[in-house]
Amino acid sequence: MPLPKSVSAPGILYRKPGHWGNTSLLAEKLRQLLRELPANGVVRFSDDPAVEQIMLAAEAAFSRRDFNEALQAYTKTLELEPTNYSATLFTANTYDRKNDVGTAGEWYERAIRLNPNVETAYRYYADMLAKAGDMGKARTMLISAAVAEPYNKIVWREIRAWATINKTAFNIVYVGVPPPPKNDDPTADADQSQGVSSAWRAYHSVRTDWRKGGRFQTQFPREAEYRHSLPEESEALTATAKILKTLREDEKTAELATGDPVARLLLKLYEADLIDPYVLFSLGDDGIAKDYIAYRAKDRVKLEDYMDKFVVPPAPARQ
Repeated sequence: MPLPKSVSAPGILYRKPGHWGNTSLLAEKLRQLLRELPANGVVRFSDDPAVEQIMLAAEAAFSRRDFNEALQAYTKTLELEPTNYSATLFTANTYDRKNDVGTAGEWYERAIRLNPNVETAYRYYADMLAKAGDMGKARTMLISAAVAEPYNKIVWREIRAWATINKTAFNIVYVGVPPPPKNDDPTADADQSQGVSSAWRAYHSVRTDWRKGGRFQTQFPREAEYRHSLPEESEALTATAKILKTLREDEKTAELATGDPVARLLLKLYEADLIDPYVLFSLGDDGIAKDYIAYRAKDRVKLEDYMDKFVVPPAPARQ
């Protein structure tokens, strides 16, 4: 997911190596930055030439650790352009470098309000909070960063770093869908014709209907070609989950559902009403990813809930 112009400035990605103690992150951030650069290699902070010059001067001051001069320049930028994300974020980061945690936090939150769909302010804020020992709030910020930009590898490396320093690991949530039964093998499902395999037949039936039965064109009439989509995958998994739930509620077949770890995970997602977020985060291929922004606009809380309940482990108790 490309970063918006307002946050593609070099400072955002490598001005702060991080408090995690993992210098390899710096190299990855720089590699990602180079991939994100415009063709001419020029990154702009503003379309206003006057603001651009002030920001360049601010960054020069920051780079030589003249934080007071940098803050003066960021303040001047915001007088001219109050919604400049970079100036707001860099103001927060500068106070952070000055160890003024309270003021830095206020400015990070201001940057988040300016654009809640950019991960950078959440991530920088999480770094500062972790350094201060507030792993719980750092966790919250990293979850928000993932919701803002779920397909940004830097976010997941930061979550992994947070988990590592807390001696834990984030969960790789994945429902392994079995392949459809072979039509030419009449004995393929003989042992579980009414069991878990019947539930997965429902999954493949829904997927086939979307690909070949015209469901995609009905749902997305403005798109000329079929693509794998959120509603298709969610409907297919939900169809399977409903059958698994029925199996679990019958004592004769309950063990088929409860004894299968994949079935248990899918049922857990279904009963938490979090299949959609699972699909977007864990199965976000090029087709499904196209549905993310619209979903986030209406169901951000569900995305955060999924990350909280299924992906990011609890923070350790604060000492």
